Amino acid sequence: MNEQKPTGPKPKWWSRPQAGRPRETEAPAPAAPASAPSAEVLADTYDLAPPVPAGEAARPAPAAEAYPANPISAPSPQDATPAAPAPPVDDPRDPHAAHDTPVEPEPATEVCTDPVAEPEPEPEPERPAPRQPLHAPDPYGTPPYGGPGPWAPAPPVQRPVPTPPGGTSLPQQPAYAAPQAPAAQVPAPQAPVQQTPAPGASYAAPVAPPAPPASQWLQYDPWAAPGEPLSRIGRPEPKRRRRGALLVGAVLLALVAGGIGGGVGAYVERNGGITSVKLPQSGKEPQGRAPDSVAGIAASALPSVVTIHVTGATESGTGTGFVLDNAGHILTNNHVVQPAGDSGKISVTFSGGESAPAQVVGRDSGYDLAVVKVDGVSGMKPLPLGNSDNVLVGDPVVAIGAPFDLSNTVTSGIISAKERPITAGGESGDGSDVSYVDALQTDAPINPGNSGGPLVDSKARVIGINSAIRSAGSGSTEGSGGQAGSIGLGFAIPVNQAKRVAEELINTGKATHPVIGVTLDMKFTGDGARVGDKASDGKPAVAADGPGAKAGIRSQDVITKVDGQRVHSGEELIVKIRAHRPGDQLKLTVQRDGKEQELTLTLGSSS
Repeated sequence: MNEQKPTGPKPKWWSRPQAGRPRETEAPAPAAPASAPSAEVLADTYDLAPPVPAGEAARPAPAAEAYPANPISAPSPQDATPAAPAPPVDDPRDPHAAHDTPVEPEPATEVCTDPVAEPEPEPEPERPAPRQPLHAPDPYGTPPYGGPGPWAPAPPVQRPVPTPPGGTSLPQQPAYAAPQAPAAQVPAPQAPVQQTPAPGASYAAPVAPPAPPASQWLQYDPWAAPGEPLSRIGRPEPKRRRRGALLVGAVLLALVAGGIGGGVGAYVERNGGITSVKLPQSGKEPQGRAPDSVAGIAASALPSVVTIHVTGATESGTGTGFVLDNAGHILTNNHVVQPAGDSGKISVTFSGGESAPAQVVGRDSGYDLAVVKVDGVSGMKPLPLGNSDNVLVGDPVVAIGAPFDLSNTVTSGIISAKERPITAGGESGDGSDVSYVDALQTDAPINPGNSGGPLVDSKARVIGINSAIRSAGSGSTEGSGGQAGSIGLGFAIPVNQAKRVAEELINTGKATHPVIGVTLDMKFTGDGARVGDKASDGKPAVAADGPGAKAGIRSQDVITKVDGQRVHSGEELIVKIRAHRPGDQLKLTVQRDGKEQELTLTLGSSS
C-alpha cells in the first residue's frame, strides 16, 4: 500500500481522522494511556486490520469502507491526475512508520459527505511558505513529539493513511502557522468519531466539535488564525528600541549646550573676553570719619588753607597760608611774599577754587612771618590756633600746603623734636634777612611750596607754621635756596611765637624783637655763646644802659645756659631769646675766668 507523509498543517485536536467509521451503537474509543501502546491496543482504538502473517497475500479493503478524512495526508484539490502509488518507505525519523507489508486499497468512487458542513475559512494573505516540519507540531508537548506534560495523557498514535484516488475533492487547508510556545498543558480530549464517507461521495468538512470547556487553558487554540490573543506567528518578539529616550536625551543635551554657549557668548560680549579679570570691590561706605583721624582733620582744616601766588619784577613763587580771622587776614612766611617787593602782585586761591588779590599788611624777616589781606571775600573760615607749649614729642600732626604748586596737599607725621634752633635766609649778605627760629621738628613731608602752611594737631588746631626743611643735596634750608625734596626733616615756627608776631604786624605793621643789648662773637667755636670785644660800628660789645649791662654782663663772658637750658653757639642763644617776649626775665649762666655765675636779665625790645 502506498503511503504519503503528511505535508499540511496539523489538524485541530477535535478533527483528527479516525481509521474507520464506528458503529452507531459503539462509543468513541478511549484515549491511549501515557505509555507506548501495543499493536492490539492500536488495532482496537483505530479499528485497524490485524497484521497479515508472513506469506499471505494482503487482504483488500472493502469498497464500502471510506477513506479516513485526514487533511494532513490529503492531496491538494488542484491535482488533476492521481498520484502514482509509491513504494513504501520506512522513515527512521518517524517512530510510527509502518514496517509491515501495506495493503493496496481499492479505488473509491464515493466521497464522504458530512451532514454538518463547516464553512470554509477565509484564505489568509499569502505568506512565504515556512519550512515544513517532518511531524505536525504538538502544542501540548506530549510524546512522541515532546516530553510528557504534567497531566496530559499521551495522544493515540496514528499511522499515515493511503493516498486517496484521483479526483477526490479535499477541503482547502490553511497555511501552516508556526506554533507559539506551548501554554500550560491540559488533558487532551479524545477526538470525536467521524463518519467515513461513502465511496464516490464528495468530501465535506467534518462535523463541528462541541464547544470546549469554559476553562482559560482550554480556550487556547494553538492552530487559531494569526491575530488572536496568544496565537501570534512563532517569531521572536523584537526588542523595544529606546529611540524615544535617546531622542529626548539628545534634545535635552542640545538645549543645555545651547544655553551654556549663549551664556558664554553674552559674557564674552559684555566683558570683552573670557580671559579678562574682574576684581571684587567693596560697596560705597559713609563718607564721615572720626574727627581725630587724618581724614577728619583734613576735612576740618582744608577750607581755611589758601594757596598764594607771588609775581615780582625779577622772580615769582608759590607758597601757602591760612585764614586768621573773618576780616581777611592771612598768615604766611616772609620769604613767600618777599619776591613781590613793593610793586609785585599777590593772588590768593581758596580751597574751593575762588581767587582774590591780596596786599601785604606787614612782614618780619627775623621771624620769617608775614600777613596779607584780601578784600571783598565772604564766607571765609578762620583756622583755630593751638598752644605750642602743650605739644609733646611724638604727638601726631598733619601738614597742609601746596608743594610744587599742588594745592590742598595733606601729609601726616609726628613731632620729632621741640625747641630746635634753626636759622634761615641770609641771601642778602648783611644778615638782615636771616631768621632765627626755636622750631618744632616734624617728619611730616614738607616740600617747596609748603612754606607758610599750617601744622595742625589732632584737633585741627594750628600749633606751628611750616617754614624750613633740611635738604640732603645742599644741606641748606628752604629759605637759603635748597630745592630738594623732603627727607623727613621739616621745621615749623611755634604758634605761640607766630601769634604774637602776627598780632603786631596786623596792629602796627611791624614786629618787635626781644634783645639783651650785647654783641656776640659769631666766630667763637667753643661751647656756648661768647660776648665780643667790640660791636660792628666800633662801639663796646655791651651797650651802655642796656639789659645786659644792667644784669652785669661783661666782654669775653661766655653764656652757657638760659633758664637752665644749655646753649652751644651764638645762634642758639639768639633763638632762645627770640622765643620770648620783650620784658620777660631770664636767668643766664655765665662763665667768667673759669667760674660760672648766674645773672638775672630783663629782655629789652627792638624793631
